[in-house]
Parts: sequence; structure tokens; C-alpha cells
Amino acid sequence: MKNYLFISLLGLMTIFTGCSEQTKKEEVQKKITEVGTFTINQQEIVLRKELPGRTVIALTSEIRPQVGGIIEDQLFVEGSTVKKGDILYKIDSSRYEATYNEAKAAYKNVLADVEAAKLKDSRYEELLKIEGVSKEDYEDVHVAYLQALASVDEKEAAMQSAKIDLEHTKIKSPISGHIGISSVTKGALVTASQTSALATVRSLDPIYVDFTQSSVQMLKLKKLLTQDGIEKASPTVKLKLEDGSIYEEKGEFKLQELVVNEDTGSVTLRAEFPNSKNILLPGMYVNIIVNEAINKKAILVPQQGITFDVKGYPTALIVNTNGEVEKHNVVIDRALDNFWLIKNGLNVGDHLIVEGLNKIKTSQKVKEVDLSSKFIYSNSEVK
Repeated sequence: MKNYLFISLLGLMTIFTGCSEQTKKEEVQKKITEVGTFTINQQEIVLRKELPGRTVIALTSEIRPQVGGIIEDQLFVEGSTVKKGDILYKIDSSRYEATYNEAKAAYKNVLADVEAAKLKDSRYEELLKIEGVSKEDYEDVHVAYLQALASVDEKEAAMQSAKIDLEHTKIKSPISGHIGISSVTKGALVTASQTSALATVRSLDPIYVDFTQSSVQMLKLKKLLTQDGIEKASPTVKLKLEDGSIYEEKGEFKLQELVVNEDTGSVTLRAEFPNSKNILLPGMYVNIIVNEAINKKAILVPQQGITFDVKGYPTALIVNTNGEVEKHNVVIDRALDNFWLIKNGLNVGDHLIVEGLNKIKTSQKVKEVDLSSKFIYSNSEVK
């Protein structure tokens, strides 16, 4: 009987002990902190940089007279668009017409002289063969004929010069564009090649954007392009306007100065943009978005998954294969939207903790919830 009671008590103790251990395990599981993680992968991205710039006129022409005289007429509306070859002003042409007609008459007269000299030269040449004239007389006649021929070129050049002066009484636009305010009115006296312009024509389509890049940035880019997985990007560029909006037209990189500015330590570059709607005006401050390079092996992580210690060094907490929190020191290359581009410290496949960072510590067991689908970086090259 005693043995029976003892065995019963022992069985009860075993049951209570088992229940107690199960309860402890459940309590421990309940205490494991739940964290959100981001699974690190490798992707291809375009590395871009924003640089300050300013719009510059691609074509500008100051209108000046090439002959002097009185302005007879102004044939454009100030502030309007003119085309190449449009007549802008007319100068009194009466004096130039007279000069041209005089030169034209002199040219026709010398042509007649040449014809007469030619006939005489031919006759004397035939007479010389039968000794009807002396050789000296023939040579005199032949020289007169050659002089008449030379006079043709001289008179023709004078006529052409007079014709050009006459055409210059019609002052034409050398380029297409917008014409500004006229500095003269009808009746004004102008002179050939005067210093003050009558008006200015500016072509706004296309338009240039001049921007600067420091020599240090250029050296870094050259080094970057030598690294494995880095390729040169397209020369196409985009523009951010003063109000923060992106200009609808894409531009093209045109040139780079070969000299570094001694005062600023920067190099000037130029891009060209279409501007058919005249949105871009000369002198506007803009930011140009340049495709620097393509990184085919980029590691990007959400910025909220990186913290900084008291010394300002970036660190990351990941969940290792044992389900424990592990601390990594990382090296950041740059920020891309809400992501950090990582140079060192994290690897493909790591589970970066992005939520619940304030509830955990190193070596602590945690339960993961994959949040990778919430963090997608969209980046493509400007075509």
C-alpha cells in the first residue's frame, strides 16, 4: 500500500514538473522579440549626381548696319519671333542705287571697249602675217586689248561691291529667334559697323546649360570607373528647374573645359537642351542631373536600417543563421532616395533589421518578419 502511494506521488510530481517546463518554454517563446527584416540582394543601378548650372543662349546676334544712311522703315515688332533672312530695317537706298547703276554702266562700257580692242587685235594679227603692219604696231594693239580685259575684272568687282552695298540697305536677321527692343526709330542716322547695336536677336531653341564640377569629383569618378562592376553611363542629362520640377525634355552632354578654374577648383561643362516651348530663359539657375556611371553590383539598403553610433560611424544589425542579432560596422558610399549605397560591411543574403531596432540588443534571439517587398528602389538610366 505504501509503495502504491509512493508511486502515485512520484507520478504526480513528474506531471507537474513537465507542465512547469512546458510553461517556461512557452513563456520564453512569448518573450522572443519580433523584428522586421530586409533581405539584401545585388542590383544594377545608375549613379547620378546633381550639379548647379545656369542657362546660356546658344545663338545671339547683335544687329548692326554695314552701310550708313537714314533708317527709312522698321519691319518687325519688338519682342516677336523673326526668321533668318527676314528684313528688319530699310536704309535710304537712293545713293547706293545711283552708285550701283554707275558701276553697272561702267562695266557695260568696258565690255564694249574689250570687244572693240579684240576686233582690232585680230585685224592687226592678220596684217602682221602679210607684213601689212609693223610688229611694234601689232604689239601696241595687243597690249591695249589685254589692258581692256583687265579693266573688265576691275569694273565687274566695282559693280559687285556697289550691288552688295545696295543689298546692305536692307538689314536682315542672320539667325532665327526672338528680337528685342529697337534702339533706333525711323529717321535715325546710322553708320557702317557702329558700336551700338540696332537690336539683338536671340535664339532660345536649343539652349545651353553651363554647369561646374569640382576637380575632386572628377578624379573620384575616374577612379570609380576603374572598379569592377562599374560602367560608363549614357551622356544624356536631365534638368531640375528652380521650382523643383523636372524639365520635360532630355539634354545631351556637349563639352568639357580642359582648364580648372584657379579660384573655385572646378571645371565648366556644357549640355544642350531642346527648348521649343521657351520654358528655359537665359540666366536661369538650374540643377543638372548627370548619369555618372552604372553600378552592376550595387548593394542598397533602406536608410532606416542603418544607425549611427556616438562617433557618427554607421552600423547595422542583422539576424544571423542562428536567429540572433549581430552588429556590423558598415561603410556608406552615398544616399539614393531613401536608401544607402553600401561599400563594405554587408553582404548579399544578409537579413538587415529595419523595424524593432529600439527593442533589441546584440546576441538576442529574435523572430523575423520579412518586409523586403516594402522597400523597392526604382532606378533606370535616362535614355
